[in-house]
Amino acid sequence: MFPGFSPEALTFLRSLKRNNRREWFQPRKEIFETKLKTPMIQLVEAINAELLDFAPEHITDPKKAVYRIYRDTRFSADKTPYKTHIAAIFPNHGLQKHSSAGFYFHLTEKSVGIAAGSYMPGPDELRAVRAWLAENHAAFRKASRAPQKLLGKLEGSAVTRMPKGFNAGHPAEDLIRMKQWLYWVELDAKIATTPRLLPELVKRFRAGAPVIAMLNAPLRKNEPKSALATYPA
Repeated sequence: MFPGFSPEALTFLRSLKRNNRREWFQPRKEIFETKLKTPMIQLVEAINAELLDFAPEHITDPKKAVYRIYRDTRFSADKTPYKTHIAAIFPNHGLQKHSSAGFYFHLTEKSVGIAAGSYMPGPDELRAVRAWLAENHAAFRKASRAPQKLLGKLEGSAVTRMPKGFNAGHPAEDLIRMKQWLYWVELDAKIATTPRLLPELVKRFRAGAPVIAMLNAPLRKNEPKSALATYPA
């Protein structure tokens, strides 16, 4: 069981949001390591143990699952050096990390954000998923309604016209025009300091798992066998 983050973890995130600069962070790096990063790795390990029951292909190396706190500012007008949240991702370790469907959560000073779905599929993945949806839309619609109570409605950005190769008026047109297929829900950050955090995350991941498997099904057919035994980078 994961007992929850300490209250100091939320205090640190609140302070970091007000003091997002190296001069403030560096003397307090040990606080970040002990109150946020180490517990986050422990939480990922606890989630991995639960994923074994319903999504073993998403069990992820904890040190690779947890995102770095440092922002990539090279191409951003915002030059603040640190993220004001801590996050972890659980991709399908036989597929590409960000272009396939998976699970994600993060902790901010105000909320726990939980996501399940396909966030950033590339052109090849988009074509494969859209073609699959064209043939399997009825089953997908039924499956996608089941997690709504725990994860909200399936959402995602979409193109304005039917993609090339698909006929306008197709019964799955709304699904085919989508570029993302995502669930997103937020919980109050107070839950993060209690033992309830782990089961709340797990039950939402479990609810979304059948839809995640559907979104990944057309991708796995084309994945090189050599990738199946590797964790994502």
